[in-house]
Amino acid sequence: MSELTVLPAGELHTLGAGALAQGARNGAFSAEAVVRSCLDRIARVEDVVQAWTFLDPELALTQARAADQRRAAGAPLGALHGVPVGIKDIIDTADMPTENGTVLHAGRRPRADAAVVARLRAAGAVIMGKTVTTELATYAPGKTRNPHNPEHTPGGSSSGSAAAVAAGMVPLAVGTQTNGSVLRPAAFCGVYGYKPSFGLIPRAGVLCQSPAFDQIGVLARSIEDAALLAGQLWDKGGTAMPDAAGAPPKIAFVKTPLWDRVEADARAAISALVERLGGAVAEVPMPSVAAGVWEWHRTVMEAEIASNYDAEWTQGRDRLSVSLRGQIERGRAVLAFDYQRALAQIAVVNAAFDDLYARYDAILTPAVAGTAPRGLGSTGDPAFCTLWTFCGMPALALPLLNGANGLPLGVQLVGPRLADARLLRAAGWLADAAHAA
Repeated sequence: MSELTVLPAGELHTLGAGALAQGARNGAFSAEAVVRSCLDRIARVEDVVQAWTFLDPELALTQARAADQRRAAGAPLGALHGVPVGIKDIIDTADMPTENGTVLHAGRRPRADAAVVARLRAAGAVIMGKTVTTELATYAPGKTRNPHNPEHTPGGSSSGSAAAVAAGMVPLAVGTQTNGSVLRPAAFCGVYGYKPSFGLIPRAGVLCQSPAFDQIGVLARSIEDAALLAGQLWDKGGTAMPDAAGAPPKIAFVKTPLWDRVEADARAAISALVERLGGAVAEVPMPSVAAGVWEWHRTVMEAEIASNYDAEWTQGRDRLSVSLRGQIERGRAVLAFDYQRALAQIAVVNAAFDDLYARYDAILTPAVAGTAPRGLGSTGDPAFCTLWTFCGMPALALPLLNGANGLPLGVQLVGPRLADARLLRAAGWLADAAHAA
């Protein structure tokens, strides 16, 4: 605790979530001091990064003071006591607007918190504000820029969540993923992104885009903090980072059919990482049945988008982006037979990976094609996450590499469905091994 005690109050935003919660619980500093440090950091960098769509400093400070009062009164304190968390603006908050990244929902004020927000409050977190999402969590970018170079995209659709964490504005943020919307921005912004197994975190009070694939994910600056946050949101609750002791995990390197789309510097960096890890990693082919996943995912996702965004289409299609109008138009044309056939493949593809996961603890694969693309007109290609999102497997983006241009280059680690603790242990080992190599 001595290191926390001597840290200047203005630098508290540099600490991880676990250290902040510990320090605020033990009295090394106040929750108010933590929030003030984060607000000061936001004031310094937000004009460039533009991660927030709603931020009320006084509301954040009021929550922090209430946390300090609970501690002073000797009340029980949660695992995230006093820790600021950013919330993607498709997740309902009763005391803040939730506008879903579209002018069609401007001024929308939910009546209640989403389930995940309620769980965060119960764990003692300070809901810092609402982070920028792309339009209705699809592909049309918001205003956010990459903290490492503002001329590059931060990724999407959890753009503001990833950028806010990467820029040191908050230690934690919550996002969502229907294709690659947590892992891609994490990889581009150089933070850890964790998408737990499908269904592990409740989605009540979150914008419904594609129920077959919509998943809650988290962003943090360490695996431990990502696990800490996710553990407060899981239905079974409170899981900590598993012990990394024991034999090193066995990891399968799976290129997938998209390997040729990986940029040359990224291919070289990933291949060099695999080589440095030695016998712990072996290249393994993807099960052939998974080759159709990208088409199946698009069929299901666009059909469900067309259904769930029908009101927006009917009432304001002229104010939707060209890309979203295209998705809805294609989705409205999907036949019920093709939709049901594609949906049925989720179980088939998961089963096809059973043999691989019987031999390996996790799969190492690219998270993105390369570093964040230059320009703000696109959020980058989500295709490297599609297979694993389709299957509902837990996945992490780990900021282990850099591209030739110096920007972060995340890699992806994937585990079998509902084996999240096993995946987190493998990820902890991989991060340590990569940094030691």
